[in-house]
Amino acid sequence: MVQKEFEKLLECYKNSNHRQKLDIVNKAFNFANQAHKGVERQSGEPYITHPLAVAMIVCEEMGLGSTSICSALLHDVVEDTDYTVEDIQNVFGEKIAQIVDGLTKIAGGIFAEAASQQAENMRKLLITMSNDIRVILIKIADRLHNMRTLGSLLPAKQYKIAGETMFLYAPLAHRLGLFSIKSELEDLSFKYEHPDEYKQISHKIELTEANRDKIYEHFAKRLQPKLDKLGMTYEMKGRVKTVYSIWNKMKTKNVDFEDIYDLFAVRIVFKSEPDIDEKKRCWDIYSAITDVYKLRPDRIRDWVSHPKANGYQALHLTVMGPDGQWIEIQIRSSKMDEIAERGLAAHWKYKEHIEEESALDKWLGTIQEVLENPNPNAMDFLDTIKLNLFTSEIFVFTPKGDIKTLPQNATALDFAYDLHSNIGNHCIGAKVNHRLVPLSQKLSSGDQVEILTSRSQLPKKDWISFVTTAKARTKIEISLRKQRREQIKKGEEMLSDVLSKAGIEPHTSVLDRFAAYFDFPRKEDMYYAIAENQIILPENPRKILKEKSENVFFKYAKQMMHVVAPKQNEEEFLEEDKALDIKKIDRKKTYILQEESYKENFTVADCCNPIPGDEVFGFINDDGRLIIHKRACEIGTKLKANFGDRILSCEWAGHKTFSFPSTIEIRGLDRVGILNEITKAISTDFEVNIHRLEVESKAGMFYGKVEISVHDVDDINQLCHQIQRIKGIKNVNRVE
Repeated sequence: MVQKEFEKLLECYKNSNHRQKLDIVNKAFNFANQAHKGVERQSGEPYITHPLAVAMIVCEEMGLGSTSICSALLHDVVEDTDYTVEDIQNVFGEKIAQIVDGLTKIAGGIFAEAASQQAENMRKLLITMSNDIRVILIKIADRLHNMRTLGSLLPAKQYKIAGETMFLYAPLAHRLGLFSIKSELEDLSFKYEHPDEYKQISHKIELTEANRDKIYEHFAKRLQPKLDKLGMTYEMKGRVKTVYSIWNKMKTKNVDFEDIYDLFAVRIVFKSEPDIDEKKRCWDIYSAITDVYKLRPDRIRDWVSHPKANGYQALHLTVMGPDGQWIEIQIRSSKMDEIAERGLAAHWKYKEHIEEESALDKWLGTIQEVLENPNPNAMDFLDTIKLNLFTSEIFVFTPKGDIKTLPQNATALDFAYDLHSNIGNHCIGAKVNHRLVPLSQKLSSGDQVEILTSRSQLPKKDWISFVTTAKARTKIEISLRKQRREQIKKGEEMLSDVLSKAGIEPHTSVLDRFAAYFDFPRKEDMYYAIAENQIILPENPRKILKEKSENVFFKYAKQMMHVVAPKQNEEEFLEEDKALDIKKIDRKKTYILQEESYKENFTVADCCNPIPGDEVFGFINDDGRLIIHKRACEIGTKLKANFGDRILSCEWAGHKTFSFPSTIEIRGLDRVGILNEITKAISTDFEVNIHRLEVESKAGMFYGKVEISVHDVDDINQLCHQIQRIKGIKNVNRVE
């Protein structure tokens, strides 16, 4: 079986346009096969099948050459066997060794011991990536094969890997232009996190296939003669949205499957011709389409004139089809199509024809800036990296007419930092289209922006809350850390002056006593508070040193307590720990959330408020307590991506005693008495407590939000069904 898989890989490589370096590929396979000999995967297959599959993805789906194929075959050798990076370098050379080193996980790093190992591994990957982008491409291939074979792992491990994938790897694949791989990563993550919803949507896609085919045939029949007249070679086909993108749209738009009008799109790919400009050809096709079908003007997307930051080029438009349905059409050349599907790998292929620096090159430069000054907090570091994986861009102009590409929702401050770090640091305001606006003003495509600066201005803490680019956030954090260091030094000097005047030597024990007295866990925090005038030093500091009351001792004890367990209070510090005994839990099994254990052995997360019946997982927090999150929770996804070893597979038992908070949204036609019927259905018919009710009426429609207490998801579903039967009600949904 192994030999057959290797022969498939060789055949794929032989059929590529790369120079045939079969000797080194053979050598890499034999080396890896010998190194992993006798080792099996969780599925029971020989371990070498994994590196072989990754190499196949790298070759067939990314179109990379021998260096990448060899690195993929060898990517686990250093991590899982006794071979070292030096051994790889001696046999295969410096370049392959460098890539393998970048793909090898590490122990320890810039973050605290208890922090995220995933964040540290990602940082190492990105550092190597800045020298050779093939590192991250192979890592994405590695992750894709892991996702394809995720079924053999335990549920908790599945949630951890799926969460990591959705949080970082899918956006990273998108940013590198690997559209088909990004879509598959999202679909596979969704499949393992929400298996029931995945099956339901997949089934509905199958049921509607015949109708979609019929709509496409009607659409194509009228258009083909027009396209044929252009005298070009082209292919036209329909493509359905992915399961995950359908589910995501259902959630964000709050609509049912049947209400999604752009369930499928039509793609027209024409063959590039040397004597015809591709951009002109795209607009020729656009003209032919709009001669036949009515255009929806607000849905034109010109990615031909202004490619996306990941290199994507295409002309998108939406027209009314012959069956009365909106149809999205994507127009691309064969070159654009290859870049759209294979991303950066194909981008390299055409790079010799591109003189100016590409958006991808600029992005890699920004990643380099983030890595040079990393945030010491693991979660914040990953957030900053993720900030740079935006999918949508806007185009704004400088006063001189230069165009700048920024992510959607970018602010005037983001624009300032995009121009230069010093301009951002000293920014006091901006003029957008000659009108004065605050730094937090969100920009739109076409805006002309002028930045106003002052030498006395320095970055402020609240700036972090409204910037959207990694560059801006990184530069602000660097400046804030520098300002804090200066204030700490100033505070330390102020305290030393007071002590010196009183004839007291600033020994460590003296400073610890002062920190305990002012209730600060660290001396640096006390120095900062002194410099910021948050605490006033006494004229006679000896009074603090003479005070020997239990109050000072308790403050010192509490300070130590905060260092060990930040979320415990004084009572918990003195009492025996009542947290769930995690050591007694079998992590290989799914933990059952019993009704009698609620609030004793587990609690529900405030961010997503899961209730019995929801798909959930458990997260063990710093003080050993089990917090339950929905599997679809955004905060939960971040936790899975950062702290996979604390994830626990959980399921609900029956819950009919305790009540859980939940919220439903109601929309409908406004009429006299409808609110009374709704409240009667909730409180009288279902005997459910209403905690809060908000209702708004406008232009004959009303919108209501009701906060209630329920036992489980069945209660919610039955209640929504009952309210839906009231005359005039159009939509009833639980707020996720």
